[in-house]
Amino acid sequence: MTHPPRLLPWSGPEGKPCYLITDDHGGPVSRLADATESIQLDMGTQLLTHAHEMLSDAPHGELRFLAERLTEALHDALRVAESRGQRLD
Repeated sequence: MTHPPRLLPWSGPEGKPCYLITDDHGGPVSRLADATESIQLDMGTQLLTHAHEMLSDAPHGELRFLAERLTEALHDALRVAESRGQRLD
């Protein structure tokens, strides 16, 4: 049985979404995608904790860097959510 294409947690060369078409949920690319999603979500959690701790007295330059990283983490988390939502039965 073929499953719907899975949105992968990384983009292609031009920033376009990458999809995996497979009938095997346990293949090597699926496992790599699962591991990547886990890492991305963990990084987002760590960034959020760091942001909470430093927001009250951080210099302007550090706030900009933090905002850029939080934006990237949110982008990754939303991609994970979209991918997982597409795979719900």
